[in-house]
Amino acid sequence: MNIRRQSHAAPTAGFLRRQSSLPVWADLCWRVVLVFGLIALVLLIHWVGRDGLKDNLDNQISFVDVLYFTTVTVTTVGYGDIVPVSPEARLFEALLVTPIRLFVWVIFLGTAYNLFFRNILYRWRMARIQADLHNHIVVTGFGTSGQEAVNELLARGTDPREIVVIDGSEKALDLAEGLGCNVLCGDSTRDKTLKDVAIHRARSMIVSAGRDDTSILITLTARHLAPRLPISIVVRNEDNELPARQAGATTVINPVSFAGLLLAGSTSGKHIADYMADLAASGGRVKLNERPVLPQEIGQPLSAIGTGLGLRIYRGDHPIGFWEDGARALQTGDCIIEIVEETDARAKPDDQ
Repeated sequence: MNIRRQSHAAPTAGFLRRQSSLPVWADLCWRVVLVFGLIALVLLIHWVGRDGLKDNLDNQISFVDVLYFTTVTVTTVGYGDIVPVSPEARLFEALLVTPIRLFVWVIFLGTAYNLFFRNILYRWRMARIQADLHNHIVVTGFGTSGQEAVNELLARGTDPREIVVIDGSEKALDLAEGLGCNVLCGDSTRDKTLKDVAIHRARSMIVSAGRDDTSILITLTARHLAPRLPISIVVRNEDNELPARQAGATTVINPVSFAGLLLAGSTSGKHIADYMADLAASGGRVKLNERPVLPQEIGQPLSAIGTGLGLRIYRGDHPIGFWEDGARALQTGDCIIEIVEETDARAKPDDQ
């Protein structure tokens, strides 16, 4: 498995491609057969036209001489001991043998690159990317939920180079790589995969594997590697929300339940669902913001903050609503949840 980052090379859009169905050994055998086939073709033509060759040693051209001359001319430019002397032989060497020689060398170099140098290059690039991974976001699973999460992160100004996407599908990874993200093809339930993306140095993790059991197992794996890592997990079954929290998830999101909240809210007022979606999305008029309490705010009530509309305080793991007694005086270490104005240029001009 190799981490890769989008390069600045020309895009490959419009090229139809499919993963090769040949195993490595079959591909190697095919290349060897092709090389020997080209040598055999040149050998046959040299033998038929051997009268146009001259051996500077004994002036005799035997089959061994033709075989020697063929292998030398196909792989090098020759040593001068046997040379073409007739115009036909020289024309053949110039127009056919020289292109075949170049093609054979391309096959040799391509085989060496595929079998050896590419792996060395990938390992070198992977080591460079891993060294740059600090305070990044790991996204496991690039299905519908994972793609939406990454798109939202990018819309909120996150540098795509700070996002690492792990998935087992090359098609999904191509989409993520096209967005500029780092990508890794692998199994996120394995320790090695998460270590390869420097999970211990990540600032957060999004788990959306498509199956609740797989997502929970990924969460367990990540939690024992990074005990303090904030982990957000998507589960589809309400019964799996508790196991997900027990596995170490910081935030558990059930898209079905959230859709139900929007639907239920819409029955009480036509603007409630719109406002909830406005808060959650990056392109709305307002957005939710989470931040630590500022030194100058300590001792003041939550309603007095000047950065936005205070909704809730987290004092440790205990939530405190704006109407509760605990919100009357902010304390050191409090975490504030507030509604702030969306300053993105794409936001609507009207105030919320």
